Amino acid sequence: MNLLAIDTSNQVLGVAILKDEQIIGEVVTNIAKNHSVRLMPAINQLMNEVGLTPDELNKIVVAKGPGSYTGVRIGMSTAKSLAWALDIPIVGVSSLEVLAYQGRFFDGVICPFFDARRGMVFTGVYESLVDNLTPIYKEKNISMEEVLAKLVDEKRRVLFLSPDIAVYKETIINALGDLAVIPEGPFHIARPGFLGLAGLNRAADPTHTLTPNYLRLAEAEANWLKAQKDNEQNG
Repeated sequence: MNLLAIDTSNQVLGVAILKDEQIIGEVVTNIAKNHSVRLMPAINQLMNEVGLTPDELNKIVVAKGPGSYTGVRIGMSTAKSLAWALDIPIVGVSSLEVLAYQGRFFDGVICPFFDARRGMVFTGVYESLVDNLTPIYKEKNISMEEVLAKLVDEKRRVLFLSPDIAVYKETIINALGDLAVIPEGPFHIARPGFLGLAGLNRAADPTHTLTPNYLRLAEAEANWLKAQKDNEQNG
């Protein structure tokens, strides 16, 4: 099986190609540049380097968020368009799960997160059982304070993974002390090859109805819904 993995859900742009369970190529950048301009050239470059043509692809796996609204949409729309045009299956995988996948051999609790600003984070909590990630707490948009309170109650070592780790590092250490495990910088960057591995054996999603997992509404949409509700209440 030849699998293409695509992740533009956050600042990192990642593309990988897997042949069965083997990662045969990756392109990863961690720079604040326009994903919409760089994604297809990255895919074309990688396809050429590994010697594959589009008709040789058998499956596409895409990171479906949470993360940047624009970034998630770029990756999802590109992946869905390719899957439809090539008539091959597509699988959406949580961006948090992809990040947590890097800690799947950790003996403890894994907490991937993305900064959602104003003290809020997108996060879920996992543990690895027989090398498979199992969610302990459902992914949600929640305050970091509340997340740490739950993890304190676990009384277990916690591996924190996040490209935004610097924002909360001091808060995490103050809350959990020696139970907090914060690795070096490269571990906080999600690898598209792991995205491919995470989705390799999953059943396909419906191509046309596969939707992003934002975990919260965009500000404009939230304001519109609030205005609609206010109008209804005011008659």
